Amino acid sequence: MEQSFVTVNQNIIDMEYAVRGPIPQRAEELKKQGMTIIPCNIGNPQALGQNPITFYRQVLSLVEEPSKIDRERKLNRLLKTNSHASEIFNNIDLISDYVIDLSENIISKIKMGAYSDSAGQLFIREAIAKYIDKRDEVNSGSLNSNPDNIFLTNGASEAVKYIIDMLIAEQNDGIMIPIPQYPLYSATIKKVGGIQVNYYLDEENGWIINKSMLENYLSSAKKAGVNVKAIVVINPGNPTGAIFNEETIMDIIKFAKDNNIAILADEVYQENLYGHKFVSFAKMLGKEDVTLFSIHSISKGFYGECGHRGGYIEVRNPPKVKRTDKNFMDILLKLATVNLCPNTVGQLLTYLMVSPPYEGTGPYRNFIEEKNKILIALQNKAEMIKQAFKQMDSVECFGRTGSLYLFPRLNKLPEGTTDFDYCMKLLENTGLCTVNGGGFGQKEGTNHLRIAFLAPMEVLEKVLPIWVDFHNKLLFMN
Repeated sequence: MEQSFVTVNQNIIDMEYAVRGPIPQRAEELKKQGMTIIPCNIGNPQALGQNPITFYRQVLSLVEEPSKIDRERKLNRLLKTNSHASEIFNNIDLISDYVIDLSENIISKIKMGAYSDSAGQLFIREAIAKYIDKRDEVNSGSLNSNPDNIFLTNGASEAVKYIIDMLIAEQNDGIMIPIPQYPLYSATIKKVGGIQVNYYLDEENGWIINKSMLENYLSSAKKAGVNVKAIVVINPGNPTGAIFNEETIMDIIKFAKDNNIAILADEVYQENLYGHKFVSFAKMLGKEDVTLFSIHSISKGFYGECGHRGGYIEVRNPPKVKRTDKNFMDILLKLATVNLCPNTVGQLLTYLMVSPPYEGTGPYRNFIEEKNKILIALQNKAEMIKQAFKQMDSVECFGRTGSLYLFPRLNKLPEGTTDFDYCMKLLENTGLCTVNGGGFGQKEGTNHLRIAFLAPMEVLEKVLPIWVDFHNKLLFMN
C-alpha cells in the first residue's frame, strides 16, 4: 500500500534551535558508542552535577506528600525531648519546624495535583510582586508591581512564546532581537510567521548597544516595510554573558518610547552576576509610558531547576489593542487558558525562588551557604576557562562575565573551516560539547562558540589542557 503524505507547517520545518541541534545530536551518538561527553551546550546545571537547593526540595517533598508532615513533626519533638534519640539522628539531615510550618501553609493554599487558575495561584503572584518591589527598592505608590499583571508560566520559554504570539498579528510585523541571540527568539518568530529584525551588539565594547545604533537598525527595517512591534533584550546576556549598565538600559528605554515599541526583557540570569550589579528594566523604566514584558525563571540563577519548568512574566503599561473592546491582559489570560494552567510544581518552586527562608532561621543559614557555594564555583569555573582562552592562538573573549556562558571569538580557523566545523571536531576529539556561534547569529565574517561553564571543576581541569592542545595543533596544521 502506498504511503500517504501530509503537509507540515513550513515555518516549523525552517526553525533552527542550535543548542539542541546537530552538534548535541552527534554528541548523543558518540555517547552511545561509549565516548565520555561533557555537555556544555546548554544551561542545565543539575545535569552536570549541581546539587539542588535543600530548602526547595524539602518544601517540595512535604507539599507533594503531606503525609510526611506529621511524621517529621513527631521526629522533631522526639529529638527535643530525648537526648538518646538526638545522638542516633545526629548526622541525618532533618526537616526543620520552619520548613514544616511553611509547607503546611502552602498546602492550605494550593492543591498540587489539581489545576490552578490559568494565570497561576494568586498568593504566588502576590509574592512575586513583593519580590520585584524589594529587588527594585520600590516602597509604595504607582511604581509597585501589580499581581494582576503577573502570569506564571511553564518556564521562561512559554512566556516568550505568549508575547510573540500576541504581537505578531500581520505578515509584516517584526520583532527586533539582539545578535547574537538565544535561538528561542528566532525560532518562535519564525514559527508564527513574523519577521526577525536583527540588531548587532558591539562586541569589542563589551556587547553593548546604544540608541543611535538601534535607530539605524529600525530605520532599515522600516524601509523594508517591516512594522516593528517590540525589541528583545537579554540581560545578563545569552550567549554573550554581558551585563548591561544603567546607561545602556536607559538608551533602550528611550529608543522604545520614541518609536512606540514594546520591550521584552529576558532577565532569567539576574542572579548570575559574579560581583557585578543587576539593574532591572522595570526599575529603570520608572514612570515612562513604555510597554515592558519582564521574564524570569527557576531554571538559571543558583537554583537550576530547569526540568521543573517554572517562571513568570510581568507586564507593565499593557498596550492598547486595536479592533476590539478587549484589553491586552484579558487576551493574554485567554491565551493562557488554552494550556489550562502552569504546572503546579513549577509554580511552587517559583514561589520559593521569590520567598527565601527568613534571615536568622536554620534553613536561611544553610540556604545562603548553598547559594554562595554554587555562585562562587560558577565564577571560578568561568575564570578558569577564560584563562584557557589566553593560551589558545587567536581567541578573544569580550565583556563582563554574567549568566552561565562564555562566547569567545575564534579569530583564526583553518581555511575553509567554519565555527560549526570547529565545534564538531572539538566534540569528536575531546568529548566537549559546545555550540557554534552561527547557531546564535553573529557579525558576518566572525566565528564564535558558546560554552556553558557548568561542568565540575575536576572535569574542566582535565579537559581544558586537552582543548588548548587541540586548538593550537588545529591552527598549526593549517
